[in-house]
Amino acid sequence: MIFDLAFIWAGLIAFAVLTYVILDGFDLGIGILFPFGRSDQDRDLMMNSVAPVWDGNETWLVLGGGGLFAVFPLAYAIVMPALYMPITLMLLALVFRGVSFEYRWRVSNKRVWDAAFFGGSLIAALCQGIALGALVQGIRIEGRAYAGGWFDWLTPFSVLTGVAVVIGYALLGATWLVLKTEGRIQMQMRGYSWWLGAATLGLIGIVSLLTPFQDPIYLQRWFNMPGSLFSVLVPLIMLGLSWSFLRGLNDQKDLQPFLSALGFFVVSFVGIGISFYPMMVPPTLTIQQAAAPESSLAFALVGAAILLPIILAYTVYAYWVFRGKIDPSQGYH
Repeated sequence: MIFDLAFIWAGLIAFAVLTYVILDGFDLGIGILFPFGRSDQDRDLMMNSVAPVWDGNETWLVLGGGGLFAVFPLAYAIVMPALYMPITLMLLALVFRGVSFEYRWRVSNKRVWDAAFFGGSLIAALCQGIALGALVQGIRIEGRAYAGGWFDWLTPFSVLTGVAVVIGYALLGATWLVLKTEGRIQMQMRGYSWWLGAATLGLIGIVSLLTPFQDPIYLQRWFNMPGSLFSVLVPLIMLGLSWSFLRGLNDQKDLQPFLSALGFFVVSFVGIGISFYPMMVPPTLTIQQAAAPESSLAFALVGAAILLPIILAYTVYAYWVFRGKIDPSQGYH
């Protein structure tokens, strides 16, 4: 089973999505926090902290979406109609947000592009969370096609997950700025991190409690052996990460709160994976059912084996080159 091509590809796509979330999460979080910058100089510094890496972070979104289309075409054909509205809004928001990076530095009145940066980041994060909530709820399938309505994705649970992702991304943005800045803005973001951390953990707890009741299979998986072990282990890991996060803030550490906040997302993502497995599109479409023919999976895997190390290498290199604190006298021009 470990060497089954469909499951290898499911793991690669899961890895791409998780990498996108943890990399572009703080990137979007800075946009969400953008209006709280106390001056144009502070907002310039916030944008400059991600300017060298933001577009590379979004490579992983393309990889995840493109991989889904190439190797799980049935899942793609079902998910897209089900989530057409939030996905379209997310992509449009990312376009406006990306354009703001270029135009904001070329105009005298920055308000329009400040609004585009904030609005694009907020809408993209909200739509990602809503899409996640809609997937967790399950997608109606009849035969091999989506059988739901236009607005099945819009429910109280999906809105809750949307808000949770917005708050969580804002936490990542705040802790990233704690890591990358000094002085007044660092103190401001350190203060925000306390409140955003508490809100993120509270929302993760609420969503986690509600998730098993979205479908009977989730309830069975989490509260029957061996799933009950995860029901104990996952909260314990979150408790340890929470202690690390609070200790890092209290001890004025720069890196520890950011890594701990990333850990919140990694553990939450693993929890979603435990709920979903072996479904590709809950509650009925499995990984094997959604997969392309073996020959297609093998052919695409060769390309992934070449491209993934390259993408990982230039991502690591970019973060290494731009490591350390941001110099306020230098920026994105």
